[in-house]
Amino acid sequence: MESSQGPVVLDFEPHLSMEVHQVSLPPRRSTLSKFRNRLKETFFSDDPLRQFKGQSLKKKWILAAQYIFPILQWGPNYNFNLLKSDIVSGLTIASLAIPQGISYAKLANLPPIVGLYSSFVPPLVYAVLGSSRDLAVGPVSIASLIMGSMLRQEVSPSQDPILFLQLAFTSTFFAGLCQSSLGFLRLGFIIDFLSKAILIGFMAGAAIIVSLQQLKSLLGIKNFTTQMGLVPVLTSVFHRTNEWSWQTILMGFCFLVFLLLTRHISMKKPKLFWVSAGAPLLSVIISTLIVFAFKAQNHGISVIGKLQEGLNPPSWNMLRFHGSHLGLVVKTGLVTGIISLTEGIAVGRTFAALKNYQVDGNKEMLAIGLMNIVGSATSCYVTTGAFSRSAVNHNAGAKTAVSNIIMAGTVMVTLLFLMPLFQYTPNVVLGAIIVTAVIGLIDVPAAYLIWKIDKFDFVVMICAFLGVVFISVQEGLAIAVGISVFKILLQITRPKTVMLGNIPGTNIYRDLHQYKDAIPVPGFLILTIEAPINFANTTYLNERVMRWVYDYEAQEEETQKRSNLRFVVLDLSAVSSIDTSGVSLFKDLRKALEPKSIELVLVNPVGEVVEKLERANDSYGGADYLFLSVGEAVGTLLSTVKGQSASHNIV
Repeated sequence: MESSQGPVVLDFEPHLSMEVHQVSLPPRRSTLSKFRNRLKETFFSDDPLRQFKGQSLKKKWILAAQYIFPILQWGPNYNFNLLKSDIVSGLTIASLAIPQGISYAKLANLPPIVGLYSSFVPPLVYAVLGSSRDLAVGPVSIASLIMGSMLRQEVSPSQDPILFLQLAFTSTFFAGLCQSSLGFLRLGFIIDFLSKAILIGFMAGAAIIVSLQQLKSLLGIKNFTTQMGLVPVLTSVFHRTNEWSWQTILMGFCFLVFLLLTRHISMKKPKLFWVSAGAPLLSVIISTLIVFAFKAQNHGISVIGKLQEGLNPPSWNMLRFHGSHLGLVVKTGLVTGIISLTEGIAVGRTFAALKNYQVDGNKEMLAIGLMNIVGSATSCYVTTGAFSRSAVNHNAGAKTAVSNIIMAGTVMVTLLFLMPLFQYTPNVVLGAIIVTAVIGLIDVPAAYLIWKIDKFDFVVMICAFLGVVFISVQEGLAIAVGISVFKILLQITRPKTVMLGNIPGTNIYRDLHQYKDAIPVPGFLILTIEAPINFANTTYLNERVMRWVYDYEAQEEETQKRSNLRFVVLDLSAVSSIDTSGVSLFKDLRKALEPKSIELVLVNPVGEVVEKLERANDSYGGADYLFLSVGEAVGTLLSTVKGQSASHNIV
C-alpha cells in the first residue's frame, strides 16, 4: 500500500510483543442500572447501607439507631477508666472554653453571655450525634468574625441590640439548616471547593483582621471603626491616639506576653499542653482580681459588666423569617455555615487520623447542622469544632465525646453560680486571649509548601489573603473560590495532551519531555489525553490534535522531502468518561486525517468509553483501529505496514 505522499520508510525497531489482545466490551446494563450505579458512586461512595445487608429486622432497627445516634455504639461499652480520662479532658477544655466563649461573643458583637450559652447546649447535642471522639464544640473566631461583620453592615449592634441578636439567632438557624441539608442530601462535595490553599490564605487574612480589631480593646479606644479592612482599622487607630489609655496598654501588653509565652511553651513541649490551655482562664481570674482590688474600672480600663445568671433562655420566638433582613440572615447563615462546617470536619478528620479511626463526613454535617438548629432556639450562635480546643482535648487524653458533656457541665455550673465573678473582667484581657488564639491560624510553612508545589494554588491563596485583609472577609473568600472554580473550568476545557515516545529496549511509552530516554516512533504520532472528553473540550482537542499533526509534518519536512506520518495514536487510558460530542470528536478527526492518508488509532479506552464508541456503530466512533496498549498498537501496525511494503516492494 503506497501512500499518496510517496514511499514510507518504517525502520524503527522497538521491543515488540506480538501477542494481540482484544478490547472487550463491558457487560450490557440497563439505563436504570447505570443510573443507579452512577448515583451510588456520586452520593453514596461510602455505602452506608452495607452493614444492613443480611441482618434481621430487629438488628436493622438497632443498627439504624446506632447510625443516627453514634453514642449508642460506644455507650454500652463505656467504663470508669474512660470516664476518668474524659473528666480530665473535659475540665481542661472548659478552662479554655469559658474565656474564649466570652471573647468570641464580643468578636461577633453579641452579649458575652451568649458565648457561654453557645458552649453549653451545642456540645450536649454533638455528644449524642457526632462521630468524632476529639472534637471540642463551641464558638470559633472565624465564624464569629464573619457573622459580626456581615450583620453589622445593615444593623448596628449598639443602636439596635435586640434586632441584632434576633438576626444572629436566625442566621444560626439557617447555618444549621444549610449544614444538615448538605449532610442529609449527601452534598458534602460542595465544601471541597474550599481548597487547602483557599483556607490557608483565608485563615491568615482573617487572623490579621481579628487581631487588628482587638486594638480597640488593647489600646482602650472607645470610638472604633465598624469596617473590617486593614486601611480603615489602622486609620481609626492612629486618628484616635487621644483615646489611648496607658493603663489599658500596660495591662494588655503584660497579659499578651504571658499568653504568648505559655503558647510557646506548649508548642515546644506538647506534654505541657495544660500550660497554654489554662492560661486564658488564669489570665481572666488574675485580671479580674486586679481590677476589683484597685478599682481599675475607674481609671480607664473597661470591663464586661454584669452578666445574666441562669441557663440558656429559649430564643425560638426571636427567630425572624420575614421582613427586610431575611436576605441578609440567609446569606450570613450560608457563609458562616459552610465556613464553620469546613473547619469542623477538617479538625475532626485530622485528629481521627492521629488515633486511627474514621469520621463520617455526612454524619458530621448532620450533627453540626442539628446542633446549630437547636442552638438557634436556645440563645446560641454558630458553633463548630474549634481547632485549639480540640487540640487541647486530644492532648488531654479524651477517649469519647463525653468530654464535651463534662465541658458543658462545667459551663452550666458557671452559668448558674459564677457569673457575678466575671463582672470586673477587663475587655483588654479578652482581646489578648483572642489575639493569642488566632495567631495559630497563620501557617507560614504551609504557605511556603504551596509555593513550592503549585504556583497557581499560591496565587489563589494570596488572593484569598489580600481579599480578606483589604476588602472584606466574605468578598475575599468569594474571590478565592471564583479563581479556584476558574482553574477547574480551565482544566476541563483545556485538557492536557502529551506526546509519547518509546523507551528503547522496552515496550513502555512515556512523555517525551519528562523522560529524556524516550524517543519518537517514526511514522507514529502517539498522544495521550489526560481528562474526560466532553462537549466543553472537544473543539479544543480537535484543534490541538491537528496542531500536533501539522507540527509533526513541518518538522519532518525540514529533514526530508515528504512526511512519513501514517498513524495518529490516541492513548485513552486517562479518559474516564465521554459524551456524544466526544464520540463525534473521533469521527471529525478521522475525516480531517483521511486526506493526508493518516489513520486514527485508539488505545485502551475504559469500559464506559468503549461502550459508547461501540454504540456509535461506525468503526468505534470513527477510529480505524482499537488496541489494548500503545506497545501492542505500534507492534501490530508496524508488522502490518512491513508486510504491505514487502508485497508491494516498498523500501
